[in-house]
Amino acid sequence: MSIIKVCYHGNCFDGVSSAAVFSRFYGEKINPGWEYVYQPMMHRAGALFDDDAFDGDENAIVDFKYSSSPKLTWWFDHHKSAFLTEEDEAHFKADRGGKKFLDAGYKSCTRFIADVAEREFGFDPTPIRELIHRANIIDGALYESAAQPVEMREDALKLALVIESDHDQAMIERIIRDLQVRSLTEVATSPWVVERIAPLYERHRNAIEIIRRNARVTGSVAFFDVAGEDMEGYSKFIPYYLFPEVTYSVSVSQSTFRSKISVGSNPWAPKPRTHDLAAICERFGGGGHAVVAAISLAPDELENARRIAAGIVDELAAGTPTSGRPV
Repeated sequence: MSIIKVCYHGNCFDGVSSAAVFSRFYGEKINPGWEYVYQPMMHRAGALFDDDAFDGDENAIVDFKYSSSPKLTWWFDHHKSAFLTEEDEAHFKADRGGKKFLDAGYKSCTRFIADVAEREFGFDPTPIRELIHRANIIDGALYESAAQPVEMREDALKLALVIESDHDQAMIERIIRDLQVRSLTEVATSPWVVERIAPLYERHRNAIEIIRRNARVTGSVAFFDVAGEDMEGYSKFIPYYLFPEVTYSVSVSQSTFRSKISVGSNPWAPKPRTHDLAAICERFGGGGHAVVAAISLAPDELENARRIAAGIVDELAAGTPTSGRPV
């Protein structure tokens, strides 16, 4: 049986939703009956794609950076920082295959895939409108307040907690497959998902307290260094829940595969964002969106990550953009 390999942004609600929507579209409109293989992709220092990343008969990337590999068939992304190199960007612009798409104007890659598939290939996204709508809210941070994503009272947000915090890839793959044929609410309330929520929510509550203890506010910036804590995958809205007066948050964390600097902006801030966070992070090999971005360094570069983060805090606290422009 022929295989379509789908590489998606790992431990990300939009990445998982993008994989589900792409798979349903592909099975209905491109190659019915093909087998699906899924691989989560994570931002890290150095090369992002291993040699065996594109080992399907066709290969796709959704909600993740571009690859110029001749084995890549499909690509959908909505990040402002979509390319690792200028050569990759030139390669994409020269492509005439009609299967690689980018639009940084979209809040979620999930909605972007659904719209392109409907417009270009006649795909009907109606049966999965709930998933598309929720992915747009979650990835676009279209919440009423910081309390909504932090307190997680809705089923969709509890499912997002599992997707973003659980490292059982077999379970995540099951979610991708179920979201193609079942409603988001049905998947979120499945017993095998529900049993994961309580321990992960307790970990989430611990993360709130760890950030509360470690954070310091400088001007309009909340900074916290949680290296040494088990904090991979914490909610990016916690700083704005704890410190609603800030415009930005900057943090340093560390895992087995990276030292990470996260930079975000408060959607409910009393003072508006004036910096393009993707442009700032691109200077150090990172990227993302204008409103939220990150930098990944090698695990042993923690002190360098702290130095870079301190400089970003100073820049954001100063108030006047020094690179990039607000979008």
